[in-house]
Amino acid sequence: MQPVDFTTLMAICHELRQTWLPARLEQVYQRDRHTLCLALRTLQGRSWLTLSWHPQAARIHISDPPPRNPDTFTFSQQLWHQLGGLALVEIAIVAPFERVLALQFAKRPGDPILWQVYVEIMGQYSNVILVNQAQEIVTAAYQVGNRQSRIRSIQTGDSYELPPRPTSAIPALEEPRDRWQDRIQLIPGPLGKTLLKTYRGLSSTLVAELLSRADLDASLSTDRLQFPDWERLFDTWQTWLKTLDDGNFHPSLIPSGYSVLGWKKPQTSPSSAPKLTTQQILNRYYSDRLNEQTFGQLQHQLQQRLANLLGKLRSKRNGFLDRLQASDRSDELRQQADLLMAHLHLGEPGMSQIELPDFETGQPILISLSPEKNLVQNAQSLYKQYQKLTRARAAIDPLLANVQSELHYLEQVDTALRQLETYTTIADLDTLEEIREELIQQGYLEDPTYRRESQSRDRTSEPHHYPTPSGFDLIIGRNNRQNDQLTFRTAGDYDLWFHTQEIPGSHVLLRLPAGSVPDEMDLQFAADLAAYYSQARQSEQVPVIYTQPKHVYKPKGAKPGTVIYKQEQIIWGNPQRGLSWLHKEKN
Repeated sequence: MQPVDFTTLMAICHELRQTWLPARLEQVYQRDRHTLCLALRTLQGRSWLTLSWHPQAARIHISDPPPRNPDTFTFSQQLWHQLGGLALVEIAIVAPFERVLALQFAKRPGDPILWQVYVEIMGQYSNVILVNQAQEIVTAAYQVGNRQSRIRSIQTGDSYELPPRPTSAIPALEEPRDRWQDRIQLIPGPLGKTLLKTYRGLSSTLVAELLSRADLDASLSTDRLQFPDWERLFDTWQTWLKTLDDGNFHPSLIPSGYSVLGWKKPQTSPSSAPKLTTQQILNRYYSDRLNEQTFGQLQHQLQQRLANLLGKLRSKRNGFLDRLQASDRSDELRQQADLLMAHLHLGEPGMSQIELPDFETGQPILISLSPEKNLVQNAQSLYKQYQKLTRARAAIDPLLANVQSELHYLEQVDTALRQLETYTTIADLDTLEEIREELIQQGYLEDPTYRRESQSRDRTSEPHHYPTPSGFDLIIGRNNRQNDQLTFRTAGDYDLWFHTQEIPGSHVLLRLPAGSVPDEMDLQFAADLAAYYSQARQSEQVPVIYTQPKHVYKPKGAKPGTVIYKQEQIIWGNPQRGLSWLHKEKN
């Protein structure tokens, strides 16, 4: 994940000073253990300023409003107690080429500064610290004791000190080229690493951008650079420093992340999309990267849990099937016992087996005996085994049915989870979170904290929408919540409902206006996508049923996504053809 470097911080400050100063602080909300949101009000409007000390995504920028979950963090309450209703009058960088900002608060613009919030953007050591007029620490997002750091402690009551400064040189626009070149080539080494070591305020991202603009390789040794190379690099260096001075930034999203200098080709051309501000770019970039990170972690957690549950259920099912297979011998045991009782006169002491003719076919049947028992006792033993196996079947049948039902449900959930392979949009994460909520509600996951947070989410996931060849809307559920929503709430009287036959998969709804009749291409299109969004995605042909939604029912007490249907018709779907449809749609 691309960190916020000094150049980006300058671009942020330039925009914030122009647009959001002065501003009244109306609310403080802590989104999570790494992110704080300040509601700012100006004459132009209201927005939220995000302060984050996330170890991989420390940043400050205007962002989307936070969720409506209750804020239970002490840090935000302490800040609101001291800063509530005050005016944010200045945002200043406290030292040259250091990633530390001071947010200064007063009763009104022009009054003495009462409080300062220091935002330290330094990777895993990032922090947000509130200090009073005497520069004493009142509270901090992350307190550091003497045992954790001998160099600098951050504790309530301590005097605030800036982080230790690096010994590298400070870039200056007035520095002569010869002096600048002497610093860099003092100790020969790779150009990229040497720049990072020689001057402060640089980042690997910025160095790569500088060298790319100067048409130089980062691995090129400094002692191999020629005079034209130094000239191009110094001109680029000067351009960068002038940009910092005049604030003429050109932010854009680029394939590798983002840039505020505008030296790299953006993801979209200026003519195809409106120009984004630094705030918008950072909000989009870090929201997407953090959501992607959360998506990956949650997906792995759910996959592991489902694999464990499915493994146990399949093992239990196989055990029940083995016991049922053994119970199939019950009639044979009863027949053997009947034969012994009919031929008691043939019994002799100490017999270990006896051969008797079958009642119906007359074929000889060999019966094993216990030598310590007579034929009557052996027959009684066989009758007891017969009764035990008969009782076992009566007990196992409902247990096996329950296991089969539970297995089918979890396979349905697993199919939906496997279709969420990568994070693309926030809808993917919403869909994944709803799967987790469902597993919690069904008792397969235990996470009370997550349940309380998820119940207050004010955003729901959305199903897939695809146009059919005739232009009808085809809707595909991505989890069981969406499946139930489509089947029992969205579906109309004229629609058609599709699902793979006896195979876990998505509910698919073909929306049809009154009087419309889908042609064969529309039906095949729906069947192909229903096959693709199912457990049989890798098959060549998959049976797909379709019927009117009024013929689809949910059994009483059934789990989410479970339905029964009638008056269905069968059409064969081709998952690979469905995949081709999707590729055409994307292109």
